[in-house]
Amino acid sequence: MAHPILAYFNQFMALTPAEEQAIMQSLVEQRFPKGHVLLEAGQVAMDTYFVVEGFIRQYYMVDGEEKTTHFYGEGQWVFSNNSYVEKQVAPYFLVCMEGSTLVVGKEESGQALLESFPRFQDLSRIMLEQEILRQQKQTSSFITASPEQRYLKLLEEQPELLSRVPQYHLASYLGIKPESLSRIRKRISERRK
Repeated sequence: MAHPILAYFNQFMALTPAEEQAIMQSLVEQRFPKGHVLLEAGQVAMDTYFVVEGFIRQYYMVDGEEKTTHFYGEGQWVFSNNSYVEKQVAPYFLVCMEGSTLVVGKEESGQALLESFPRFQDLSRIMLEQEILRQQKQTSSFITASPEQRYLKLLEEQPELLSRVPQYHLASYLGIKPESLSRIRKRISERRK
């Protein structure tokens, strides 16, 4: 069975056997424990991550309170665009919500792959475009949808979050307080009876 990262790349561009072999030879896979901080606000991101197994949370500290903005699960890239690409300090934290196996992307090995396989520049561009589209959809939904609509969309698109994420992180992600999330869940449950 192919490595999950190859399946991820192949969804954007069919890789040749030589390209797949080069990717596999450059892979650095690491296991991180639950609670491990991959990136702290104020640091410059030196690595990117691909989630093979596990769950990562992205959050900001605002007036002493954690504001969750994203969750990354299996088959997703985790990277800080501005920090990694432009070498600026990251404004947020990345932390392992559970024990996680990640492919750690190093800039040097990425550059070597780009030099050896120029097609990977197109692949990188396509992946970045997809990430930008995902973020735009998430932002639009957050602005235009009510908290209940955001929760229902979450149930539809990412139901695994309900079993993997504590309610207070889920509430933060939805932009509401945990008590409000409890009320929303109760209303939905009563309507479904």
